[in-house]
Amino acid sequence: MTVSTLLALAAAFGYGLGDFIAGMVSRRLHYAVVAVISGIAALVTTVVAIALLSPTSATQSALAWGAVSGIGTALGTLALFRGLGRGRMGVVAPVSGVTAAAIPVVVGVVIGDRPGLIAWVGVALAVLAIWLVSAEADTAASEAEGPRLATSVSDGFLAGVGFAILFIGLNFAGDGSGLWPVLASELAALVAFAAAFLMALPSVERRRPATRDLGMGALVGVIGAGSSIAYFLATTAGLLSIVTVLTSLYPAVTVILAIVVAHESVGRRQSLGLGLACVAIALIVLA
Repeated sequence: MTVSTLLALAAAFGYGLGDFIAGMVSRRLHYAVVAVISGIAALVTTVVAIALLSPTSATQSALAWGAVSGIGTALGTLALFRGLGRGRMGVVAPVSGVTAAAIPVVVGVVIGDRPGLIAWVGVALAVLAIWLVSAEADTAASEAEGPRLATSVSDGFLAGVGFAILFIGLNFAGDGSGLWPVLASELAALVAFAAAFLMALPSVERRRPATRDLGMGALVGVIGAGSSIAYFLATTAGLLSIVTVLTSLYPAVTVILAIVVAHESVGRRQSLGLGLACVAIALIVLA
């Protein structure tokens, strides 16, 4: 197993764990509050990492692509936290993962990656997986969850688009500027988080967050920053189309935790969709 593969899988584990924790906290705090707390912690973590590991100076182009990835981080994180907080983790996470995996595959082909037929089969299965996960189960109980399922799918898709921008931006930043593009990404994301918080302020409950929730939100930021650094380092040694889909395995961690810890249930059609999502990602990785 190559270094880029190990780093990508480490990023997947970190993103999945962080998303689950963020989803649980977002059920007690407004998702924009969680995003700001995690964004501050992520920025501080990245600054420390740069001080320890990255004396290299940065180019303007690398910083610009880092900032673009930060906008993607903000879009993806806000949509994901909102979806995990108000919807079904077992739907939001896989839809975001499949979307975040499929888009960079196409971009990778444009910039020179050449996945084979198996990879394209994986992309087709990913689209089918999204449709199945979006379908309502044919039970009376699921009718009551129709709106919740619909919002889970839409939030998951928006999150996937945002994370695809994150993945593509950090890849285009290149490997000549050390970790500075990651810092630009975290800074841009924090600015966007702060703007989202100000917009959501009228609906934010006026009470002091519990210390435990503040700590968990900060933990999400630390884990997220570590995952972004691992992903960025993976892109310097591997193809965008491969590293991205490996990293996009993060929903598996979130879903497993949602089933084991949060005791979420999954319908038959959605189970098939989740299974196809896993197969799709595996095919893309194996191609």
